[in-house]
Amino acid sequence: MRRYLKYFNGVKKYALLAPLFMMIDAICSVIPPFIISKIIDVGIANNDTEYIIKMGGYIGLCAVGILVGGFLCMYFSAKASYGFGANLRRDIITKIQSYSFANINKYTTASIITRATNDVEVIVQLVQMCLRMLIRAPFMLIGGSVLALALNKELSLIIVALLPFLIILVLVAILKAFPLFTKVQEKIDKVNGIIRENLIGSRFIKAFVRENYEIERFKSANRSLRDLSVKSFGVLVMLIPGVTLILNLGIAAVLWFGGKIALAGDIEVGKISSYITYITIILSSLIMLMMMFMNLSRSKASAKRITELLKEEPDIKDENKENIFQITNGKVEYNVKKFAFKDSKGEPILENIKFMVAPGEMVAIIGSTGTGKSTLVNLMPRFYDVTEGYVKIDDVDVKDYDIKKLRENIGMVLQENRLFKGTIRSNLLWGNKDATDEELYDALKIAQMYDFVTNLPNGLDAVVEQRGTNFSGGQKQRLTIARAVVKKPKILIMDDSVSALDSTTEKNLRNAIRENMKGTTTFVITQRISSCKEADKIIVIDDGTIVGIGTHEELIAKNKVYREINDSQNQEVSENG
Repeated sequence: MRRYLKYFNGVKKYALLAPLFMMIDAICSVIPPFIISKIIDVGIANNDTEYIIKMGGYIGLCAVGILVGGFLCMYFSAKASYGFGANLRRDIITKIQSYSFANINKYTTASIITRATNDVEVIVQLVQMCLRMLIRAPFMLIGGSVLALALNKELSLIIVALLPFLIILVLVAILKAFPLFTKVQEKIDKVNGIIRENLIGSRFIKAFVRENYEIERFKSANRSLRDLSVKSFGVLVMLIPGVTLILNLGIAAVLWFGGKIALAGDIEVGKISSYITYITIILSSLIMLMMMFMNLSRSKASAKRITELLKEEPDIKDENKENIFQITNGKVEYNVKKFAFKDSKGEPILENIKFMVAPGEMVAIIGSTGTGKSTLVNLMPRFYDVTEGYVKIDDVDVKDYDIKKLRENIGMVLQENRLFKGTIRSNLLWGNKDATDEELYDALKIAQMYDFVTNLPNGLDAVVEQRGTNFSGGQKQRLTIARAVVKKPKILIMDDSVSALDSTTEKNLRNAIRENMKGTTTFVITQRISSCKEADKIIVIDDGTIVGIGTHEELIAKNKVYREINDSQNQEVSENG
């Protein structure tokens, strides 16, 4: 837990003030029973009204101290704990942003969300409890014990006799509860994952009439979470009867032995009354400490999951920030002997990938699904790093570039057409935050979206709903292309990003890129032969390796794989025509 202390930065004063005011609350809470014993044994016994009023005034002051101390402790502990939580969540998101694709693939989205929300909230509640109870419980335990001892030493042996039973009870509960708490958080991951899948895939669920199946799947996961939660917290519930039994046995013992001592004339009635209050205070403070240990046990499971995220070392590190290399031409050279994902047990995804692309060329990469086309281009901006070999841009290994500068000069249009909630303008400015309206409109013209956007009531300021749900698939594709184009990159990568466009729009798009981005090296990943015909170079991928490079005519004449793709698509056209 020591690594979490830094998250108090900015809220340290609140973290110090909360225990300070809790001390005032605790001190003022243990004094009244002692005063009451004096009121009974001195004031009431001697019918001394002045003494009773005087002591009652002290109790009133203690009540004010409890009110002020308790309120301010709650206020400052809330400020400190939620400030701590905000800092921790910020660090988690910052860490995740440093992950490579391989790091992100290690965790499910649902698990990351649970860790950044539910697990952090568990830690926040522990911090809040510690700032309140970690001071209150020991102070009341020590203060109650000292004042109880001051009242009568013999009765204090009762507390000593009860302690071993309490300790055994707590240890058994902690040992049983901790493994269950870890499983509960994993179950929350699963529930969150199903909810996320249902929200994102709602259209597919309705299209395939799978509502009942998904409802049952969620019910099963939800029941599993419920049952495990009940089981884990059942351990805590079992503590309460045990502790209550021990507390009542203690009170009964005080009354029994205290009564005998009182009959012998060795203790006053007021002291017995106050001693019962003190034994309640002492055992209650022990219960507070036990509950803290139980919460610590649960928090330990959450802290372990959060620490996994924070300790995850990014596969790709930016170790070349001092380098001054710049992408000026856009020449690309691949000599990849092998690339394999870390979790693929060394099985290569790509092998023997070797080619060179001159600045300004348009290159089409074609092949069947799952042959490694996307993985190949993802090596350029270092979303993954080559296992053996190299990828060079302008004769410099991509590993020698500053990652930020490298990616700033590469425009990426990914397979997933991700738009963010906001406006068309805010989405396009992701490409270049300083772009003028003229530059945004130029990018829209190239992406074949100018007419559509200018005819909208608010133009560039038209609203984009979350994930761009208020646009069609083709419109989203063209907006993401415009976002990449507005960067004016030296290298443009379009990863199967025209699949929703008709052939005429796609052709106009390619022509616009050629005419307006002549110095830009363009990679187009596609499964359409029509998208390849006008490319300067076509690279044919099959089973993770290059099986052909050339123009459309050259590959039709010499490459079997390319010819088979061409023939199958021509056959589909004739059959559908």
